[in-house]
Amino acid sequence: MAEALKNPDLEAQRAAMKKVDFLVGTWTGDALITRGPGEKTELLQTEEAGYKLDGLILVIEGIGRTKSDGVPILQALGIISYDDESKIYRMRAFNDGRFLETEITLFEQGNGMTWGFMFGEIKTKSVLRINENGDWTELHEIIVGSQPSRKLMEVAVRRHT
Repeated sequence: MAEALKNPDLEAQRAAMKKVDFLVGTWTGDALITRGPGEKTELLQTEEAGYKLDGLILVIEGIGRTKSDGVPILQALGIISYDDESKIYRMRAFNDGRFLETEITLFEQGNGMTWGFMFGEIKTKSVLRINENGDWTELHEIIVGSQPSRKLMEVAVRRHT
């Protein structure tokens, strides 16, 4: 006998998504990308985060432009949602013509989250938090194969709206 599909609990999803309110707004500041040994690029970073689908998803668009000439070299789009059945936050992130999916863990204090991706031998770990000054900070680390972890990117942006 076919099992009936369970309807999602939209109100539970909306309530859970309110826990990521700390990201909503337009943020600008600085970022630093490390591409290789001694290859660091300073960026002017913008993050725009807002709800869509009546609060069921949060869309975050990040654009990093080189400080030297304003060329966009980092463009990413993340979509965060909440699965009321499994009680898990998920993010689908798009960058450089690819997309990845991962689970997100929110900090109990309500001021940040962690996530990571695996892509072949590459593993990443990211920590985003709103610090005591109200700034959005991110630290992204990367591990390739058996090499030690290294910083991939640091972000520090401040909310404008």
